[in-house]
Amino acid sequence: METTKRSALPFSRRVRKTGLKAKNFVATKGKQNMIIVAALIVLIIIFAALNKNFVSTYNIVSMAQSLAPYAILGLGVTFVIATGGIDLSIGTVCIASAVIAGKLYMMGMPLWMTIPVMLLIGTLFGFINGILVAKLKLPAFIATLGTMMFSRGLSAILVSIPNIFFPSGTWFNKVFSNANGLPVGLFWVIGFAILCMYLMYKNKIGRYILSIGSNEEATRLSGINTDTYKMIAYTISGIGAGIAAVFWAASFPTVAAATGNGMELDAIAGVYIGGTSAAGGVASVAGSVVGAIMLVVIRSGLNFVLAKSSLDINSTYVTFVLTGVIVVVAVLMDVIKNKNASKVKVETEAAKYKRTAKEKLEELNGELDLALTDGSMNPQQRQEKAAALRKEIEAFKAASKTEYARLKQAKK
Repeated sequence: METTKRSALPFSRRVRKTGLKAKNFVATKGKQNMIIVAALIVLIIIFAALNKNFVSTYNIVSMAQSLAPYAILGLGVTFVIATGGIDLSIGTVCIASAVIAGKLYMMGMPLWMTIPVMLLIGTLFGFINGILVAKLKLPAFIATLGTMMFSRGLSAILVSIPNIFFPSGTWFNKVFSNANGLPVGLFWVIGFAILCMYLMYKNKIGRYILSIGSNEEATRLSGINTDTYKMIAYTISGIGAGIAAVFWAASFPTVAAATGNGMELDAIAGVYIGGTSAAGGVASVAGSVVGAIMLVVIRSGLNFVLAKSSLDINSTYVTFVLTGVIVVVAVLMDVIKNKNASKVKVETEAAKYKRTAKEKLEELNGELDLALTDGSMNPQQRQEKAAALRKEIEAFKAASKTEYARLKQAKK
């Protein structure tokens, strides 16, 4: 009976240790997010100092309104990047969904029906990407580059007119874009981000996706169908593109087939800036939103700063340059971090002794806890055994401290 109790005890200790590791991981991600938020705040202060109109109510609402499509695209593609993949098609799929649905609306389809149509088109393209990458084993870059070109050409062929017009000032705009000056799209972004957090951190979908990004072969050998979860990741990315299309159509009622050029790069850049690893295995859902906000702030801030200055420079090109530098720095920091984490650390004799001594001390403390609650002994016996264990623990602490100091000295 005692053997059973003592064998169960180390497991509970390990559970507590695992909990500490999880807390440390969360703390680390929290620190990364805090750094990104701090950088964002500094940017806002700088732009506001250079041009006070940057923080005007009109501009804040305008930035929040334009944020929704990019943030949702970024949230969806975070799942793909977490697997170690990439999805270059999200921008053109987003616009293709809006263009095709808009064409059907102009042909007489009810406005509310455009929403499921856009979601369906985005989901379909995401599913196709998943099949190409997971089942047909095409490189993600090539597969999604192909669907990017296909979706762009398909929307142009099907529509056959330069622009598609969605209505303005209707319930559609008020629900998904701007309701009497309130940027409601921002609330939808928060809701979608919470859903993505649940899927990524509290659901087996996210756990398996992150596991695939860390080590796909080990994940497969553990009995997980990696192809299925890679397809799910690309499908989620496609769903994100379909949802982003709804917000794009509500915010910018005039949609052209060529509008989506570069949207995917902005969304992916925001994901990298937000702390999701380009190598896979690490994802920050909140960071993807903050990264999208940062890009929107940079774009808007540069417009105001350059408009006030005498420099004859297009703010769009400056935005490209600054975004490129930020993305390279973010990915480089991720590469350096992964490189340091992969280094093999040789355990010294002193460190090895410290580790084993700590495990032994935990075991003795466990026996002490067990002795104090052992129902097979009377109170006096429990106290006597507890006193003996406390004495043993103190003696072990003193001896291990001396031995650890000796081993450290011997190393020198």
